[in-house]
Amino acid sequence: MKMIFEVFCKKLFGAKYERLPRTIFINLIIFWGLYLAGFQVQIAPFILYLMISTFTAGVMWQALSSEDNAAHMQNMVMLPFEGREFVFSYVAAMGIYAFLTKTASLLAVLLAVSVWNPAEISGSILCALNAILMTAAIFSLKRYWFVGTFWSAGVFAAIFLGADKLWFIPIISANSALALLVLQSADGYAFYLQETKNKLTVRGCRHYSVWIYFFRYLQSHKNYLVNTVIMWCAACALPIYFRQMESRFVIPVGFAILSLNTPVCILLSCDHALGRAVRFLPGQKKTFCVPYCLFIFSCNITADVIFLCSWQIQIGGVTVWMIAAAVFFAIQSAVFSVLLEWFYPIQKWKIESDLWRHPRKYIVPAVMLLLAGVVGTMPPIVFALIILLAAEMVVLLISCLLQDKSLPVP
Repeated sequence: MKMIFEVFCKKLFGAKYERLPRTIFINLIIFWGLYLAGFQVQIAPFILYLMISTFTAGVMWQALSSEDNAAHMQNMVMLPFEGREFVFSYVAAMGIYAFLTKTASLLAVLLAVSVWNPAEISGSILCALNAILMTAAIFSLKRYWFVGTFWSAGVFAAIFLGADKLWFIPIISANSALALLVLQSADGYAFYLQETKNKLTVRGCRHYSVWIYFFRYLQSHKNYLVNTVIMWCAACALPIYFRQMESRFVIPVGFAILSLNTPVCILLSCDHALGRAVRFLPGQKKTFCVPYCLFIFSCNITADVIFLCSWQIQIGGVTVWMIAAAVFFAIQSAVFSVLLEWFYPIQKWKIESDLWRHPRKYIVPAVMLLLAGVVGTMPPIVFALIILLAAEMVVLLISCLLQDKSLPVP
């Protein structure tokens, strides 16, 4: 069991576990920096436990569903193994990864900005542990999806109704014990994601089309579509929170927030074979990057249009200035995202969850927020001039990108 556990841990944290000290050090810096800022808020126990549980469960599910991890599992299941030892070793490694690399960061932020006590810290850690075990148990029973649905609903109800009650800790502990019993009877092959045949009919084309590749990629990665739909739902809800603010300032801020659609901006980073092919084949900077930029622009402008329609329905007063701002922010974020993917792709990652939460994802939205602050303080005429200058910059960046200069293959 120890050997299997070490194999999975070295795959997730590196051969010498070099990722763990770096992650812990970063979390300490985050906690200490926010704590010294002196910003304090009161967080209700049920909100704290709900955030920890849902976040940890989401990270754990993504880790278990990782395609890169499935390829590693294929090599493991080819060897003889004891089912119970294999399951507990695998779940333990994944759980430690989810808690130390993801949940610990969330805890560092929450503990730094909130007033807490030892009981709430213990409850938070217990909720994270329960989420890890329960998610693994539900994943092993994924054929019976209704069991996971009712089980999750029961745990959420317990958090809402009894987060500050004395019986909450025993209930969550009993639920964790139940998850352990389910895992004890689980088969190791339940965690192995076998490749399934695509039910979509793939028809040949006389001419190549990068757009067809994009749509087929989204069809085969449903989680990317789910994330895009979530951004559209956020676009519908943002006017509710911006109702009492000045439209000239919050409209650009909304466009900057809606540019945080990470999955569609990491197509080269998540597929090393595609990245190598694009760089090896001649003329691919023009053939691939320009349609890729337009693809990200179409995703961004769709969310921005939904945001403006929701604003018009709830508040009203959408102007030509706002429409121009939507096009401006959609183009800028698309160009910056493609340039980052081309010149600075993410290389050192273990599973797809690392890509989705890589710090690089915040670079483009941060730049857009800075632009939003600048745009919100200037007259429309000056903003029109800024758009013209930005258009020239976009043309210049694309022309630099399309130059026939060889780039090193990562």
